[in-house]
Amino acid sequence: MTSPQIAAFAIIFAMMGLFLWGRLRYDIVAMLALMASLAAGTVAPEDAFRGFSDDIVIIVGSALVVSAAVSRSALIETALRWLVRKLSRFQVQLLVLVGSVTLLSALIKNIGALAMMMPAALKMAKKSGNSPSRYLMPMAFGSLLGGLITMVGTSPNIIVSQVRQDLTGQPFKMFDYAPVGLGLSLIGMVFLLLAYRLLPADRRTTATLGETVNIGNYASEATVPDDAPAVGKTIGAFLGMADGEVAVTGLIRADKRRQITLSDTVIEAGDILQLRGQPDGLERAASVGGLSLAGQDKVEELAVKTAVIEAVVQTSAPVIGKSAGAMRLFERHGVNLVAIARAGHRMTERLAQARLQPGDVVLLQGPLDVLPETITTLGLLPLAERELRIGSVRRDVLPVIILAVAMGLTAFGYVPVAVAFFGAALAMMLTGAISPEAAYEAIEWPILIMLGALIPVSGALQTTGGTDLIGTLLSGLATGLPAWGAVALIMVAAMAVTPFLNNAATVLVMAPIAATFAGTLGFKPDAFLMAVAVGAGCDFLTPIGHQCNTLVMGPGGYRFGDYARLGAPLSVLVVVLGTPLILAVWPV
Repeated sequence: MTSPQIAAFAIIFAMMGLFLWGRLRYDIVAMLALMASLAAGTVAPEDAFRGFSDDIVIIVGSALVVSAAVSRSALIETALRWLVRKLSRFQVQLLVLVGSVTLLSALIKNIGALAMMMPAALKMAKKSGNSPSRYLMPMAFGSLLGGLITMVGTSPNIIVSQVRQDLTGQPFKMFDYAPVGLGLSLIGMVFLLLAYRLLPADRRTTATLGETVNIGNYASEATVPDDAPAVGKTIGAFLGMADGEVAVTGLIRADKRRQITLSDTVIEAGDILQLRGQPDGLERAASVGGLSLAGQDKVEELAVKTAVIEAVVQTSAPVIGKSAGAMRLFERHGVNLVAIARAGHRMTERLAQARLQPGDVVLLQGPLDVLPETITTLGLLPLAERELRIGSVRRDVLPVIILAVAMGLTAFGYVPVAVAFFGAALAMMLTGAISPEAAYEAIEWPILIMLGALIPVSGALQTTGGTDLIGTLLSGLATGLPAWGAVALIMVAAMAVTPFLNNAATVLVMAPIAATFAGTLGFKPDAFLMAVAVGAGCDFLTPIGHQCNTLVMGPGGYRFGDYARLGAPLSVLVVVLGTPLILAVWPV
């Protein structure tokens, strides 16, 4: 092994270690890998930033804008509102929800499709009395499968297409993924409709707070005014007044927190009670005790019509890692954090000091006329049916038309994918389907930075001969294996790495290795590249490997191990049936 190869491998393994460590954001890790490659000489200075001009970055960024514009269309939500009223049988509801999110994920970014469908799922759960946990994970997995159908359904498909172009001069086209993606989506849908019983059925109930659904175990705070009925009463007496619907988890007096609260502790004016319970229980406890829930006095001073909304923190939200106090949430955005819930975690921090994490469910209160726009700015997904719409029906139809034109132009080879989707993103802004400000907010800049930085790092592994070395080692392991065994090996490897790396990073590293591996065995690269795309796009085992899985964790009340209960057999099914399907479409 040569010195450049050793350096390239060391950088790749160090990068993977930092990804697994999780203390640094993936874009920061990618930039560190790029700088290390420059220092080691495996990437030339003139090539350091060529990744940022690569078509991959343009396509992913443009597709995010187009996806955001389409997801704002009311057409789909209007149809879903009708379906919510018509469907009553659970199996039919699940079929419609999983099928819809799978189909939408082929056209727009899969997390955007899932975000569009979640309010309808929660509405159906409330109407039928079923647990949201029975709906949300199958929908998340369906969105991952749907992303396999087209090139723009998920980032790995875009990257694999570019790798194929670099190797053969011909990229995968828009619908080259469809035969494999559709087959796996149909197989996966049948499995999800039959195997939903593997999920917890009683993880949460579906009582409501206004128009929202109920998420249990919220942590909140309430101040005790001087004239409150609770003053002078013991905590035990207060809980009796509240019919036991809340728990007192702490008491703050004179800025000092008492973590252990006894039932005979007397409540004094000015105390701050830390409460835990369901939203309506918190509301009633505050009412009978004369308490003021967190920030209530600020909102009342606005003298405008206010509302409470329940929302989940999305994985790319700008509020992640920040607290309501540090963000000055009320002063800057005019909304008040009433309570917060985190799956599998008992909140002990002060409400204003709790740092938000992906999947957290929050109760926000604010003026009715600005609340929908504010939660979008904060990167939150409302867990209620969205009735307020901005824009005309023409603009609701227009984004879908623009997307169809862009996909048609690329499918028939009239223009390159990068040009078509860049033009589509521009058309969305020019026609008012999405504002320029919203377009820039829709772009996941950390993803683009990571791609731009890792493209030359991945290229260094090829130019130093590292991919040839790994391909030779893998071919040794595959000695005696039939073609299907070699393809399955690559798919399993990509599937195993993806839960710990960003799926785009997985493809940037694995796709060149898979192509070299195929060449060493004397096979065409297409089936192996497709196996990498499928493996990287099918992360069903953890809540952290893909944004869709993280998004449903809080609203579904899932625990870490719940994902493997449904995801492990689905992963096996994808490998067992996906391998022959790939070889049937892309013979070696």
